[in-house]
Amino acid sequence: QVEGTMTEYHKPPKQAKVAILTAGGLAPCLSSSVGFLIEKYTARNPSIEIICYISGYKGLLSGEHVKVTDAVRENASVLQLHGGSPIGNSRVKLTNVEDCVKRGLVVEGENPLHRAAEQLMMDQVTILHTIGGDDTNTQAAKIAEYLEGHNYPVTVVGMPKTIDNDVVPIKQSLGAWTAAEEGAKFFANVVNEQSANPRMLIIHECMGRDCGYLTAATAKAYMDSLHGLPLLPGLNLTKQRKCLHAVYVPEVRIDVDAEARRLKRVMDTHDCVNIFLSEGAGVHDIVAQLEARGESVPRDAFGHVKLDKVQPGAYFAKQFAEKLGAEKVLVQKSGYMARAAPANVADRALINACATLAVECGIKGNSGCIGQDEERGDSLRAIEFPRIKGGKAFDVRVDWFQDLLRQVNSV
Repeated sequence: QVEGTMTEYHKPPKQAKVAILTAGGLAPCLSSSVGFLIEKYTARNPSIEIICYISGYKGLLSGEHVKVTDAVRENASVLQLHGGSPIGNSRVKLTNVEDCVKRGLVVEGENPLHRAAEQLMMDQVTILHTIGGDDTNTQAAKIAEYLEGHNYPVTVVGMPKTIDNDVVPIKQSLGAWTAAEEGAKFFANVVNEQSANPRMLIIHECMGRDCGYLTAATAKAYMDSLHGLPLLPGLNLTKQRKCLHAVYVPEVRIDVDAEARRLKRVMDTHDCVNIFLSEGAGVHDIVAQLEARGESVPRDAFGHVKLDKVQPGAYFAKQFAEKLGAEKVLVQKSGYMARAAPANVADRALINACATLAVECGIKGNSGCIGQDEERGDSLRAIEFPRIKGGKAFDVRVDWFQDLLRQVNSV
């Protein structure tokens, strides 16, 4: 096939055909989103064929997909009970040609974007639903641009998945509410480790590369869970030992020395210190120190620092342990538990609304990423792909976060 020409199987089909893929890291919305999309297309027009690409863009590049059968359509509601993605994810960046070649997804000299577009034409897809973060959706938009230039229009409708809630200009990304709730449940057990040893320092490391939303929302959900909890101060079962003593997010610089002085008073009084730390907090300083020592900092296909290799929790544990006189330090991460959970009631309601609009847009030929547009009065709409960007910072000025900090700092 010579680029720029079109064979018979590349002619736009007369009947709509839907493809769904999930990509990027997990979030508690993927299974639910796939289920709702299948249900709503089936209710709208059961004759519309639906396929799902396996393992995100990896499956699109290889052509690996499964057809949504009548039996799957009838039982799609089961997906609301599960976390993860039934069709699998992968971290593939179509514009990172070198990485795609290295992983065997394309051959040397082949453009992954063109390869993905060719596969969509070969599979006769007219509507592509991508469920993922900003990279997932902007890559899909680039595929659509390529196809438009080859007279094969494909409607691309994205749904915003990220537990970090860091997609511009979307008010609330899918799965973030659930991840915060699950992280709070996780720490409700972990906090009891403060009774395992005198002068205990516990650091709960939450996911969140450059955005502190998840850490802040998890901290709020946890502190809210303490309201009305029966305690027994006469046996040292106090709210002061259960509650948080510090919350650190990337948007606020951490003055380690000043915080250490404050937290040492907490340790001396209550025999423990409980910290919530966003994994992105202080990372720039950690990376600078590593590179200054001549150490290489591993990065993924998107150029992001591999945070599991940098270990921010361990770094701050070391910083604080000696200054607080901690006898024992425990660093625990809730990320994998939180991101792999089934969507909660609040998220399912938002996913349902997004999926309803996504199907309408798909059928009408309106491309975009479905979300509450903060720059358009929070209206739920198909947001233009050029406006979709990652890296939205958490607004630490919001009332609920300031209230949380006042609670934490008052212990």
